[in-house]
Amino acid sequence: MMRIGRLGIWATALAAALAIATPAWARSEAEVGYSRQQAFSAALRYLRVDLGYEVTEKDADAAYLLFSFAAPELSGKIAHGSVEVVQRQRTVRLFVNLPELPSYCEELLKRGLLDKLRAEYGEPVEPAPEKPPAKKPEPEPKPPSDDAPAAPDA
Repeated sequence: MMRIGRLGIWATALAAALAIATPAWARSEAEVGYSRQQAFSAALRYLRVDLGYEVTEKDADAAYLLFSFAAPELSGKIAHGSVEVVQRQRTVRLFVNLPELPSYCEELLKRGLLDKLRAEYGEPVEPAPEKPPAKKPEPEPKPPSDDAPAAPDA
């Protein structure tokens, strides 16, 4: 009986250690009021110029960037990441993904990119609210037909 209890404690401790040491697989995202081209261009400049990261692949038409950099969190080993810019109806959504690093690294990169956008383009323009659908005009009443009985005179 005592053996099962110790095994359970060890299994719980191992699971907790793995959960803490496991990198985040989620990605950080933000919705912004800049154009897709503005967001893509700012992301490229931020990664290459401001951070000095190597952009390994880019596609302006698909609006994504792949990059690599030496990560202190990985003892200087090379980490890889991506930034995607997705056009929504009235806004743009940014996705930052650093699969080998903890999620706070994605948040820091995303915040830096948002600061870069504000510094270069100012505050985003709030999109105009969507107009409600236009009401259909009321149909005009039909004139009485010749077949209809005449209204009695009073």
